[in-house]
Amino acid sequence: MIELVIPDAEAMEALGARLAPLLRAGDLVQLDGELGAGKTTFTRGLGAALGTREAITSPTFVLAREHPTTSGTPLVHVDAYRLATAVELEDLDLDWEHSIVVVEWGAGKLDDAGDRIELMIERPHGGDPLAEDSPRHVRIAGVGDRWKDLDATPWTAAF
Repeated sequence: MIELVIPDAEAMEALGARLAPLLRAGDLVQLDGELGAGKTTFTRGLGAALGTREAITSPTFVLAREHPTTSGTPLVHVDAYRLATAVELEDLDLDWEHSIVVVEWGAGKLDDAGDRIELMIERPHGGDPLAEDSPRHVRIAGVGDRWKDLDATPWTAAF
């Protein structure tokens, strides 16, 4: 497991950008953390590095957004907060095989999903709980054969 302290929103976007070169079609990224932790901010940085053609915003009310990228592999951004089970997530009929899929609020819904990168983002309590620039604690874990040798090197430079 990789543990990082991310000082601000800009660094959270940069962390997302660092993941982009490691991803390919069929990859799954699970993001968990309370409201305001930085899940969408992370995804915004990932999307920018993948060359999405449109801005990344939270898919809270539409559940999933597909973003075309310059590489041709779409980024699918899912907000699973309002989904109760893995079955409801499957019912979204996502193209898991040909896309890079990021699922916010995936805990308990992706347990059987196989290979994935899991990020748990924690924000400090006290003061302004939604302050964008307060440091976040991020734990990154690789699940499955694809990510069993996840290396901390690309994640830790300059943080």
